Amino acid sequence: MNDEKLYLVMMGLPARGKSTLAIRLQDTFRKSRIPAKIFNNGNLRRAYLPLKETSSANFYHPHNTSALEMRKKFACINMKRAKAYLEGKGRVAILDAANVSRARRKMIEENLDNHPILFIECINDDQEILALSILEKTRLPEFSRLGRQKAQAEFLKRIENYRMIYTSLKEERNYFRMNSLQNRILEERQTDAIPLYLLIKDILVTDVVKNLFLIRHAETKFNTIDRIGGDSTLTAKGIFQAKALGSFFKKRQISYIFTSHKKRTIQTARLICARQKNCKIIPIKEFDEINAGVCEEMTYKGIERKMPDVYYSRKADKYHYVYPQGESYETMKPRIEAGLKKAFFLNRHADNIMIVGHQAVNRMILAHFLYRRDDDVPYIYIPQDEFYHIISTQNKKLFELKPYV
Repeated sequence: MNDEKLYLVMMGLPARGKSTLAIRLQDTFRKSRIPAKIFNNGNLRRAYLPLKETSSANFYHPHNTSALEMRKKFACINMKRAKAYLEGKGRVAILDAANVSRARRKMIEENLDNHPILFIECINDDQEILALSILEKTRLPEFSRLGRQKAQAEFLKRIENYRMIYTSLKEERNYFRMNSLQNRILEERQTDAIPLYLLIKDILVTDVVKNLFLIRHAETKFNTIDRIGGDSTLTAKGIFQAKALGSFFKKRQISYIFTSHKKRTIQTARLICARQKNCKIIPIKEFDEINAGVCEEMTYKGIERKMPDVYYSRKADKYHYVYPQGESYETMKPRIEAGLKKAFFLNRHADNIMIVGHQAVNRMILAHFLYRRDDDVPYIYIPQDEFYHIISTQNKKLFELKPYV
């Protein structure tokens, strides 16, 4: 047995991020000069069967014996291909499929017995993210003959059909069970010597961003009079800034623009998106600006005059101070982290994503990557005529502030 080679077997219900993770593993291996290749059962299925058949939830029902044999056939084809790949110069074969039943995984173990096998189970039960992921899935050509609502209903039935035979990893010799939204390992078991084990573990828990463009919303009416919070719209200058952003990024395909639920971020994003093709705006509540509580829509001078205790207490400890009936930078941190996890999960295979946020929010996002001291976070520079470009992978870290006009 050659223990320098490895089978990685993905496992989990549909729309849990298996393929995204498989691609991330493959990309990282290849950048480290480790030959790796994905063998995806769904791609075989879509290539050899009519799309109207594979889009039907009935095709995935465990009592549909003819479809079950067909899916088993595709699994066997990929197992043979993976085995042949490792017999050559390949070092890591990644089998990307649901593999939710113990019977299917036992079949894999029996057929791929010449090298170690490491299973990776992807778990994610965040309903908002699942709904958005399913919406993306139903945009595939497989569902083109169906209306959007019918496609979503069929995909939900497909998930329930898989759930009927779902058995979590337990008997397997080597595995990770992980929260694929949070990039957090829930359980691990290592019985055999697994090559690249520590590298794989690092890949599983690392947020990967190929290109993130972090932008503060353009100028608002409240910005011009120094009012904080609220839900103000853009000024004429702000509209000019947002259009300039659109012109700047028009030659770079932006797949997603994530915003808060506030008008100023959505308005900025729409003017950028207008110069893009196939760009989607996704508001995420976790990216809403810091809640100033009783100080919402006030000016800093007004707070100093009417609430001097609030003004000077916050000035003395800006990161930890909680606005009365509001938030602090510190209490924002969990929701900002949750928003980032959602954006990264939905990013999937896209090379470029954008977040149009707010001053305090963008400071917290930058702190996530830059590991700034807590006391310094409220003073990170967040201009409205420049943006941050961030790359964060296992192999490369980049942070740069760039003008767009």
